Formats: sequence, structure tokens, C-alpha cells
Amino acid sequence: MAEPEFSATGVRIERWLRSLTRAGQVVISDGRLVLLTSYGTEIDSAPLQAVQAHKPLFAARDRALATLNGHRYSLTLGTPELFFKALEAARPQRT
Repeated sequence: MAEPEFSATGVRIERWLRSLTRAGQVVISDGRLVLLTSYGTEIDSAPLQAVQAHKPLFAARDRALATLNGHRYSLTLGTPELFFKALEAARPQRT
């Protein structure tokens, strides 16, 4: 597996009001976004072309919302701006 373009650990991953993990991991590598639990078990993954991510309007500054495979996840990252930049940089360029 190639070196990841982006990796964040200690990420709280929630789906609706249910916390899936408090110390998860978000990895962007090989054209995919992968959400992992603190034990390394995959929660969800999708190709970057199918991922939608944005900053919520009325939430804390450290939050990002991501939609993978039709499921909405709330990610509590230390610096969501780096996540958004890495996501845009890793996506293949449209022609």
C-alpha cells in the first residue's frame, strides 16, 4: 500500500447521534477515503469521486461532514481545513 496522502488519528466519527468511535482514523490513500475505528476495523470507505464533504454551518470549528455510500458521517478533526485540502488535492482532475 502506498504512503497515504492524508491521515488523521484521534478522530471522533459519528453517524447521526450515534458515536461509532472516539479515537478513529481518517485515511486518504490510493484514490479512496477510509474511515477506521480505533482498532483499525473499517467503518466505511469509498472512492474519492463518490465522496461529498463540507463544513457544517452551525457546528464547532473542528467538525466536517462527509457522505460515503449514502451514509452521512460527522468527523471531529483537529484541523478540518487540512482534510478538505487533502481531499481536493487527491481527487483526480476532471478533463
